[in-house]
Amino acid sequence: MENKQEKKELILDESFVQNLFGNDAMELIMEEGEAFHELMAYYKCAIMEVETKFHVLNTEFSLKYDRNPIETIKSRLKSPESIIEKLQRKGIPFSAEKIERELNDIAGVRVICAFPEDIYLLSECLLKQDDIRLVEKKDYIQNPKPNGYRSLHLIVQTPIYLHDQKRMMKVEVQLRTIAMDFWASLEHRIYYKKGQNDKELREELRQCAEISANLDLRMQAIRSQMDEE
Repeated sequence: MENKQEKKELILDESFVQNLFGNDAMELIMEEGEAFHELMAYYKCAIMEVETKFHVLNTEFSLKYDRNPIETIKSRLKSPESIIEKLQRKGIPFSAEKIERELNDIAGVRVICAFPEDIYLLSECLLKQDDIRLVEKKDYIQNPKPNGYRSLHLIVQTPIYLHDQKRMMKVEVQLRTIAMDFWASLEHRIYYKKGQNDKELREELRQCAEISANLDLRMQAIRSQMDEE
């Protein structure tokens, strides 16, 4: 029952596809349906692999140091509509092969930490594992985006083990604090609901990001002080 539901969710809406690509590409896209579904299943497996790695790290820190650096782990698989839209923006034809080669953010894992230093600790632990390969790293904590967004982004490759092969799959990993995640979630809702051309709103949100970042540092300083006592 679950597999049938998953397949149903991955069926491409024909009118949506036609609006983006036109009738000429429709047949090619539908021919890729089975390969596309198989690729999405592989990405789901890769998400599980990365999630497991972080759960193991969190358990180890709980046993050794009596603390959990991870508050929450969230994951998502990019929707077929979002994938098609991104391919269209990049001028890339639709195929399972091109999706896997050209797009890095199909599978996503978001790790929410209490303190900024835990972000770097966990990322270092992950990247030290011999079956993880770093593809790309963007540190929006040390170098925030102009709107104030902060997070550490990693594109990694992790192996999944199928019945007849090992396959390396890309996963986007985002590590951020509770405060960073709270700000990013509300910023997205407010910004796109109220309009993207409101300069005063953009500046207010940027200032809120600064306040949030300062709160992170103050809370981290308090924890460090308590650890020293």
